[in-house]
Amino acid sequence: MHYGDRRPEGLPHDPFKAIVAPRPIGWIGTRNADGVPNLAPYSFFNGIGTGPHMICFSSMGPKHSFVNAKDRRDFTFSLATEPLVAAMNATSDSVPDGANEFRLAGLTEGQSVEVAAPFVAESPAALECVTLSATRLKDRHGNPTDAHLVIGEVVHTHIRDEFIRDGRFDVTLARTLSRLGYMDYATITETWELARP
Repeated sequence: MHYGDRRPEGLPHDPFKAIVAPRPIGWIGTRNADGVPNLAPYSFFNGIGTGPHMICFSSMGPKHSFVNAKDRRDFTFSLATEPLVAAMNATSDSVPDGANEFRLAGLTEGQSVEVAAPFVAESPAALECVTLSATRLKDRHGNPTDAHLVIGEVVHTHIRDEFIRDGRFDVTLARTLSRLGYMDYATITETWELARP
């Protein structure tokens, strides 16, 4: 099977997110113009470089996280994990600007060192970021799309000590979540190594 702009009848549900998977969940913390904390999970999220470390997230539509990261020039990433899945899901709800999702989800605001945006204190790891760019993306014809992309540089890292084993951050101990297609998620419970040739 193959197709272009029109999905065939044999695929009633778009498989794109299932093919581009697993995706880490970027739990993005920001503050709005009034300084009220905002928190939302993004599965269009990833690391994009080292030296310096950089991460990105994107939303369909200029959602609160995008607007806040663009206007305030900072944001945080907190790792979404299986023990925190109910809180992560609660923060995906659409609420008005000015609602504190940390409070709504029963989460503790971690105090950042170098940026104003808070992070999830219960998370095993978090990154403080300075916004490098916040852009509305265009398609191949140059037409504006509904996708809005934020790129940030990591300026401070937080890791809870109990998730460090033998000098490495242990994702199986953290039980990191990943987003798949449709309404599917996965938990990292095992890893394996492969040396480069």
